Amino acid sequence: MRISVFRRAHFNAAHRLHNPAWSDEKNTAIFGLCNNTHYHGHNYEMEVKLSGEVDPETGYLIALKILKDLIRNKIEKRFDHKNLNLDTEEFRELNPTAENICYVIWSILRSHLDKKYDVQVRLYETPRNYVEYPA
Repeated sequence: MRISVFRRAHFNAAHRLHNPAWSDEKNTAIFGLCNNTHYHGHNYEMEVKLSGEVDPETGYLIALKILKDLIRNKIEKRFDHKNLNLDTEEFRELNPTAENICYVIWSILRSHLDKKYDVQVRLYETPRNYVEYPA
């Protein structure tokens, strides 16, 4: 039986959307208020979806405690209450757009999960704006 399980989590982080190759005027034109030199923050909500075959011995796709602990230890502790531009290696050179943050989270989780699982991450930057990888 193929099935999907979901785990929700959240973290709070600050960031600035900025392309150092562009002028201040172009950065402001493209990123608007999100280019604030003093940064701004979001209460990110995240949904992780794993899909695959149920283990006939346990009745689980995965023990959700395993997924909960993985998200807490590899994502929440890494990004929560951080300035993504300044405090994380992942975004020192990568613009921390919702799209890039979502992909980085997916990459981290993918590297720690068995290949038998399909992994999808949905990241809400606001209640009305979210991204998803893979699409």
